[in-house]
Amino acid sequence: MKVNVALGSNAYDVTIGPGARHELGAILEQACAGYQSCVIVTSKELRGQAWFDIDHRNDATVLEVPEGEGAKSFESLAVLCEQLAALKVSRRDVIVSVGGGALSDVCGFAAAVYLRGIKVIHIPTTLVGQVDAAIGGKTAINLGAGKNLVGAFHQPVAVLCDSETLETLPERERRSGFGEVAKCWLLEDRRSSALASASLDELILLSVTLKARIVAADEFESGERALLNYGHTLAHALEVLALSRDPDMLRHGEAVGVGLAFAARLAFALGRIDESEVANHDEVLSYFELPTTVPQEFSTRSIVDAMGHDKKAHHDLTFVLAGENGFEVVRGVEQGLVAQVLDEFRAER
Repeated sequence: MKVNVALGSNAYDVTIGPGARHELGAILEQACAGYQSCVIVTSKELRGQAWFDIDHRNDATVLEVPEGEGAKSFESLAVLCEQLAALKVSRRDVIVSVGGGALSDVCGFAAAVYLRGIKVIHIPTTLVGQVDAAIGGKTAINLGAGKNLVGAFHQPVAVLCDSETLETLPERERRSGFGEVAKCWLLEDRRSSALASASLDELILLSVTLKARIVAADEFESGERALLNYGHTLAHALEVLALSRDPDMLRHGEAVGVGLAFAARLAFALGRIDESEVANHDEVLSYFELPTTVPQEFSTRSIVDAMGHDKKAHHDLTFVLAGENGFEVVRGVEQGLVAQVLDEFRAER
């Protein structure tokens, strides 16, 4: 299955399905004609997987970066760019990310800034990477103050979502990937009752199609694309707080699950939705076995403060919320109300 991200001269296809990774060689010849060097960026663990048999039609150098969010730092970015320079990678060459969302973020950012921009192809190997991180050209690394605060827009020339790579995911990683799928399901106004008949490939296709449509309409997140941040204001705050304690404490998709449940309750408190829609959110999250509990290690005050540092905030608290007119970006939400709803949400559990 192919989904086109219609961005004019920067348009590209997202290929979905088993064995999609094997299309890399053909894409290199077609979309990267004249390239001489192909650099594959992955992690040590992924490099040892049985499916790491990627056909690149040329001698390729494989570089390794740390696993997970540990890759999204200035230190990792600097090391990667120094390695690209040592290999004499030119503007006509291409780098290929093979890994999860964090890896495609740092690899995409390196592609954006090294020599002021070189071509990149993403082969996302996690569910969250396939339905979200690898598509749309948003690249970033983290700061201590917040997630994804330093980055650039840099579209790939192709994305290959190979479902065979998902078979080796640890159970926690597989389950947390459904956080972004649940977000897309809810944004498409789908009901929880329809989930039982949807296959994994159909869920990936729905998510990719939604993101491709929104990115094509709003490449630089000046309007509609912000809706893809549904559930992420709380999620990113929790991730920042968790990273300061233990990088393995909270996965992105797990945080998104909590954020989606909270966003529904905040929308209800603002009179935007009724209790039945809150229940629908809870049922969708339950189907995907996503957590909806705020870690007790973090105080409500610290969470609200962290929300204020989110990159979508404009000196106030900003949320994507459901309403009678669909989903909207809502700015200027009072901190007192947010803290109250958060305390009530925590008391439920």
